[in-house]
This record gives sequence, structure tokens and C-alpha cells, in this order.
Amino acid sequence: MIENVVEMMSGMPEEVVAFIVSAMPIAELRGGIPVALKLGIDWRTAFLVCAAGNFLPIIPIIYLMGPLEGLFRRWPPMDRFMTRLFARTRRRSGLVERYEALGLIAFVAIPLPVTGAWTGALAAHLFGVRPRFAIPAIICGILIAGVVVTLLTQGVLHLWRL
Repeated sequence: MIENVVEMMSGMPEEVVAFIVSAMPIAELRGGIPVALKLGIDWRTAFLVCAAGNFLPIIPIIYLMGPLEGLFRRWPPMDRFMTRLFARTRRRSGLVERYEALGLIAFVAIPLPVTGAWTGALAAHLFGVRPRFAIPAIICGILIAGVVVTLLTQGVLHLWRL
């Protein structure tokens, strides 16, 4: 999927491609940094561009999720989708429920599938973490995840040795 997106954006500046990939759900920073490095972007620039791209959708998600949830739940197919999405998020975000902002940092920082800034913003909404705590926590989590992914992609950190 990421390869298709990158291919569709051929001809665009590499930094813009990395930024967009990092802003996408599922790929996020974990996909953006390897794409950026593969495109030949310096690791420092890749880290900054991808962290910014990963953070871009977080403010709208946090502030618009409440009003949009009420609107979407009026339509039965969307209500079913949101019920499944929220149930899945609740199952995966025990850290956030237990430790709120600190748990949110850890949840976003763990570079595994189904964790990250998008799911962290959704979990913050679900568990009532106020934006003034959620936003800095998500930024910290993004930065930690960015460091881990950058170190992994640069060969400095090896998962199999941890």
C-alpha cells in the first residue's frame, strides 16, 4: 500500500512524500521514516519531516472527534463502524486507561502495529484525556517512536538483541 502511495506521488519533492506518508493512518512515522531514507533523505531531515507529518492530523482528530462522533452515530452503518473501532481501541489501549497522559506517551511511542498517534488520539478521546494533556503526550510519544524507528533503520538498534 505504501509503495503505491509513493509511486503515485513520484515527481513530488521527497520531503513532501515522506511527510504525507507519515500523516497517513497505519503507516504513520513507522512507515514514513523508512520511506524517507529509501528516497535518499538525510536521517535528520527524515526524522523532522516525518515527526511533523505524523503530528499533523492529531489536532483535528482530538478536537473534532467528539462532534463528529455524535454526527456519525446518527447513521447506522457508521455507528456500527465506530462501535467496532472504539471497542478495538479500548482493547489495545489499557495503558492510556490506567495512566492517562503517561500511558498515552508509552502507547504512541511503541513502534508496533495498531499503536501510534492516530490510535493514541482516538484513545485520548475515548478515555477523556483533556487536549492540554493529550497533545503534549502524543508529541512526546511521536518523538520517542521517531528516535526508535530512526535508530532501527540506521542499524544502531537491533530488535532481536533487545
